[in-house]
Amino acid sequence: MVDSLAGAGASGGRVGRSNADLRVVTLERGAVPYAEGSCLVSFGQTRVLCAASVEAGVPGWKRGGGEGWVTAEYAMLPRATKTRSSRERAQVGGRTQEIQRLIGRSVRAMLDDFRFGEFTVKVDCDVLQADGGTRTAAITGACLAVHDAFAWMVATERVPVSPVRRRVAAVSVGLIDAEPRLDLDYEEDVRAGVDMNVVMSSEGRFVEVQGTGEHGTFAREELDGLLGLAVQGIATLDAMQRAALRAELPPRP
Repeated sequence: MVDSLAGAGASGGRVGRSNADLRVVTLERGAVPYAEGSCLVSFGQTRVLCAASVEAGVPGWKRGGGEGWVTAEYAMLPRATKTRSSRERAQVGGRTQEIQRLIGRSVRAMLDDFRFGEFTVKVDCDVLQADGGTRTAAITGACLAVHDAFAWMVATERVPVSPVRRRVAAVSVGLIDAEPRLDLDYEEDVRAGVDMNVVMSSEGRFVEVQGTGEHGTFAREELDGLLGLAVQGIATLDAMQRAALRAELPPRP
């Protein structure tokens, strides 16, 4: 039921990979057969299930204009980490809100406009296992889920043509012991003096850059080096996305 594509690298930690290597990345399209688009994405031991659902109607503030909307929700399963975390039932936490807004902004960057009628494409990104980079993995997988959801809308004649104009992918980079590293796992992330998440389009343009000096400041040359490393990693992810999208998915039930 899935189309799986795996990339080279080490499954976890920095053992067996250089500072410029991604972890093993897998992209499994069609992982949720009832969803209009879906992808199970793995960055090393981090695994995120992304499911895109097409719903008739749009938020109230967009009604009547003939335009659609694309949005995202993000959640972490209670045992996605080494100790159990509570489900966010009554109120979504600040970190969760920040991440799902980032995912939403990123997948909306795939479109030039929202002139595809009053439909909402909602992407649910659920972290099954967390070992650093959950938001970047979610964005990379959500891209394929959104692509396939719009392809389904074309196939079912809900829209005449897909509004998707580009792909998006994301990766983390950081400075650890003054060394720039790509695609941080959890142990690296908590040690990083500088931590960044970079989102780019398949056209080579930045969608978003989030960078923080966790334990101090950093120089312009260090920033440039981290961005260069991120660009290199995202180019690899984009090639994997292109390869995954070339394969034909099996029919939905």
